[in-house]
Amino acid sequence: MQDNSMKSLLATSYLSGGNASYIEELYEIYLKNPDGVPQEWQNFFESLPNVSNMGTTDVSHADIKDYFLQLAKQPRAFHVPITADALKERKQIQVEKLIENYRRFGHLAAKIDPLGFQRPEVSELQLNKYNLSEADYKETFAAEGLMGKSQATLKDIYTKLRNVYTETIGAEYMYISNQEEVRWLQHYLEQKKSSVIAAEDKPEILKLLTAADGLERYLGNRFVGQKRFSLEGGDAFVPLLHEIINRSGSEGVKEVVIGMAHRGRLNVLVNVMGQSPEELFQEFEGRKDYGLTSGDVKYHLGFSSDVATVGGPVHLSLAFNPSHLEVISSVVMGSVRARQDRYEDAHRNQITAIQVHGDAAFAGQGIVMETLNMSQTNAYSVGGAIHIVINNQVGFTTSNPKDARSSLYCTDVAKMIEAPVFHVNGDDPEAVVFLGQLATDYRKKFGKDIVIDLVCYRLHGHNEADEPSATQPIMYQKIRTMDSPREIYAQKLIKEGIVTEAQSKNLVDEYREALDQGKQIIVNTVQNSQRKSQNWSQFIGQETNVVVDTSVSKETLKKLGKKLEEYPKNFELQRQVGNMMEARAQMTEGKVPLDWGYAETMAYATLLDEGYPIRITGQDCRRGTFGHRHAVLYDQKTGESYFPLAHLSKDQPFFHIYDSLLSEQAVVGFEYGYAKTQPNTFTAWEAQFGDFANGAQVVIDQFISSGWQKWKQLSGLVMLLPHGYEGMGPEHSSARLERYLQLCAQHNIQVCAPTTPAQIFHLLRRQMVRPLRLPLIIMTPKSLLRHKLAVSTLDDLAKGKFQLIIPEIDAIKADKVRKIVLCSGKVYYDLLIKRREENIEDIAIIRIEQLYPFPYDELEMELEKYKKTKEVVWCQEEPKNQGAWFIIRDRILGCLKKGQDLVYAGRPPSAAPAAGYPALHKKQQTELVNDALK
Repeated sequence: MQDNSMKSLLATSYLSGGNASYIEELYEIYLKNPDGVPQEWQNFFESLPNVSNMGTTDVSHADIKDYFLQLAKQPRAFHVPITADALKERKQIQVEKLIENYRRFGHLAAKIDPLGFQRPEVSELQLNKYNLSEADYKETFAAEGLMGKSQATLKDIYTKLRNVYTETIGAEYMYISNQEEVRWLQHYLEQKKSSVIAAEDKPEILKLLTAADGLERYLGNRFVGQKRFSLEGGDAFVPLLHEIINRSGSEGVKEVVIGMAHRGRLNVLVNVMGQSPEELFQEFEGRKDYGLTSGDVKYHLGFSSDVATVGGPVHLSLAFNPSHLEVISSVVMGSVRARQDRYEDAHRNQITAIQVHGDAAFAGQGIVMETLNMSQTNAYSVGGAIHIVINNQVGFTTSNPKDARSSLYCTDVAKMIEAPVFHVNGDDPEAVVFLGQLATDYRKKFGKDIVIDLVCYRLHGHNEADEPSATQPIMYQKIRTMDSPREIYAQKLIKEGIVTEAQSKNLVDEYREALDQGKQIIVNTVQNSQRKSQNWSQFIGQETNVVVDTSVSKETLKKLGKKLEEYPKNFELQRQVGNMMEARAQMTEGKVPLDWGYAETMAYATLLDEGYPIRITGQDCRRGTFGHRHAVLYDQKTGESYFPLAHLSKDQPFFHIYDSLLSEQAVVGFEYGYAKTQPNTFTAWEAQFGDFANGAQVVIDQFISSGWQKWKQLSGLVMLLPHGYEGMGPEHSSARLERYLQLCAQHNIQVCAPTTPAQIFHLLRRQMVRPLRLPLIIMTPKSLLRHKLAVSTLDDLAKGKFQLIIPEIDAIKADKVRKIVLCSGKVYYDLLIKRREENIEDIAIIRIEQLYPFPYDELEMELEKYKKTKEVVWCQEEPKNQGAWFIIRDRILGCLKKGQDLVYAGRPPSAAPAAGYPALHKKQQTELVNDALK
């Protein structure tokens, strides 16, 4: 039974002159449990006609409503006794509710918008909501958690609540389930906020605002009309970054990695990172020489420097960034994790990530959610990141926030991981700096993400050539009447007597003069001999055809093989895993041929034995999607795990392998960030199926394939992409080989399709042993993992190398060959089996194992054996418009002799990657093999 209408009648009729809310609450308790209210109230309710005979299950809502309607006609017909202590207790309860709701809803009324647009009133923040008024101001109540003392007047409590929660900071944290965090944040806000910025620190904030404002004005006047994505309106971002960096340094942080979008980037380069203004001016004037690389626009560029802080030098690294801005978030996290591993920073306190976002991107880009979701997982945690949203309130050009998101705030996605969010008015730089302190301390204390929503505006349009009033007329009418954040703060300090008009003007003049001379006066850059860095110079300028020895002695292979067979006593393996371990023991003894899983595992073991750490992630990578790897063993009785590759020797480097969350874009971005930071760590990502990499296409296009050409950044990331046509439908057949080949140019990446266990062994080893760091894309097999013909021997590992091309393996006489079939990947075995079944002796089959960089010399040498052969066939499983054909065709033609023709054998063009019906797949596969061998 619901009694909302009845409670309303009790309250509005004000029966007996007592406290209406008190009567309302007591009546609700009485209905549920008559003994749960004070005795005098029990007597009151029972004395009313018929009430004592009413039960909540026996009387209808309408009956009780009619009854109280009658009572309401006689508002003074009776009197209800209420003691002073009871009323005081009730008021105390209401005061506690008031405090609770200010903590929970105060942000809704906070003055966070520098434009001052009206926000709706919030009833939960009004005194009358709790039957309190100014008449109660002098009464004292318990409020120790809020006031820092046991008792305070209602006036002091109410004033404190409004000052903390409804001024220029809007705090959201009450949804956090960890009450230790909640209490810590409450204490920080309520006890430290009013006194955190000392008077002697305020001139420094003004100096930083002067620099932020001064650089933008200078660039706007000197380079009229050029894009710079001005920070104007969000100037407080610069003192915020300075505060986080300085406070981090004082807390023992050695490095800070920053990822950010366009807006304000140039300001960060000069006024935070310490880049020479003259170097920036060269970018504007087009005088920057990129040599043979493509370079990038100035507001994509990164930078690194060492700056002085109270706690010592801190290395700053601003990540290079493409126009898909938010993708940098996961890349930065990977770079931070790599640095933490380099420092052996298990507590993740020595390296910090600062992520800077735009408001529309933070709300709109799915990679934000993916990266946040990664933040506390074993594979991707970095001990929390500090997120700053430069919130200009319109995003790109959207005129209404409702067109940009469905949530109240652009930051609401962060609540998914219970990250605290603080909205702050960009025209109150002291509040902004305070939040920089809070965020830094929170991250150190709890190792979790935190978000600062810097609510500001942009003085110009999306870029300096854009006219914003076309879509935001009201907003820009307001903006054009406003003083800059720097001017507002200068006037505040002048009124407080902290600086004079002359001192304020001198700051402006000094900064402009420094820019005229191309000097830096804001950032104190230093030499940092303590930083643990990586030497990339040995990998620069290397030729992609450099040959190295990837073989490993049989003695070493057997020694490592036996170590991999060991696991703890009384460790009960799952049946199939146990069979696999027994089979691998026989492979080590040379009793049976080696399969793919053995050779791949042995590649990792030998790399670890030679001092290379290993990091592998992927959605099923511990066991392998197709159960070929089982790099982690699980006790079937206890569930405990054991990593054989991590127990080869006491002094070996780390072996980290993680099953990832169901993400591709953020995960691949993370691993790219890791690989570009740690050149001597073997870093790999394995797709569950090759087509899953489609979800990471932005990372592949804008980082992996072009990072060197744009930014001179190398990466040795390995991507393992299961690929092959086994009738598994349109999606899980193809890893979209054509997309990677299309990206290939200037020896930027490697694309390989190994077909034997020995080939994967040598290929993986080559990736680290060679003095070369290029991304490696491997089309890995599915059915070949256990194919009876796709096997190798220990000798192949001990004496061989990675073959760019595998020549004909059967006893085919070269002078009798009428046709050469070139192929790559799994289709080779279909061709080989068919040829053997048909006893065909005049067709040679050659495998191209490395599709890029293309092995021109090796292919020409192999074709030279078949001088009389006129017909050369390229055979592939993929449709004609997909796979390697259209990319590789001209390269093969360049290797043919005069009079030789190149023809295609494969599936016809198709919109879908593969057939969905098994029968159709089988028919097509048979036809393409027959076509190649006809």
